[in-house]
Amino acid sequence: METSQSNEPCPTAPSPVGDAVCDLVTVPARQGLEAVDILRRGAGDAVGPVLHDDGCDTLGFLVPAGTAAGWDVPGSTCTETNGHGLRLNPEPPVEGSDWLLPPGEADLATDPAVLRRALGEAARMIAAADNCR
Repeated sequence: METSQSNEPCPTAPSPVGDAVCDLVTVPARQGLEAVDILRRGAGDAVGPVLHDDGCDTLGFLVPAGTAAGWDVPGSTCTETNGHGLRLNPEPPVEGSDWLLPPGEADLATDPAVLRRALGEAARMIAAADNCR
């Protein structure tokens, strides 16, 4: 399967507050933190809001709604929302989580193709570091 190549932000949801609606790609924290660093260093590559859980086990990247239909990156999951996804509010949308990069300090959503590349690079960096031990 191919991921969406869209550079579009999360579409506006028909909600009383008009918040954006997104899918959520969840990855192990170590790989996610490496990917955030890669995305923030990249020329022109931007990262959208990122959640972390209170146990610091996982990171969640907000991506445009509909991404889950084509997401197939090993070691990650993408929550399909069918247009009823996470809403960008100052408060974390998932109980037991907090923002690593909150809305307003990041782009509206991370481009799925850019995230796929960053997660792949992060996985290779982690494997190389682990093999050097």
